[in-house]
Amino acid sequence: MHLEKYMIPCLSKTLFGIECLGCGFQRALLLVLKGEWSAAFAMYPAVYSMLAMFCGVLFFYTNKKTAFTKNGLTFLIAINCIFVIGGYLYKHL
Repeated sequence: MHLEKYMIPCLSKTLFGIECLGCGFQRALLLVLKGEWSAAFAMYPAVYSMLAMFCGVLFFYTNKKTAFTKNGLTFLIAINCIFVIGGYLYKHL
């Protein structure tokens, strides 16, 4: 089954022709699920920090919301923002 037919198109790229900060994440996630780790990183460099952030959000909302988990989630979000912006600049500059 070709899952690429069912992927959500990027609204920014469709309307303006400019890739957004998240362009490539869906394909990179599929590559991670297939076990192609380096190809996933090449497709979207922030794929692993994004997955870590999603796991952190899941952990935060399924456990007690203590100061430790709140600070940890804030840290994961900050690291993810750095990787997303850095990956975007790396791909386009």
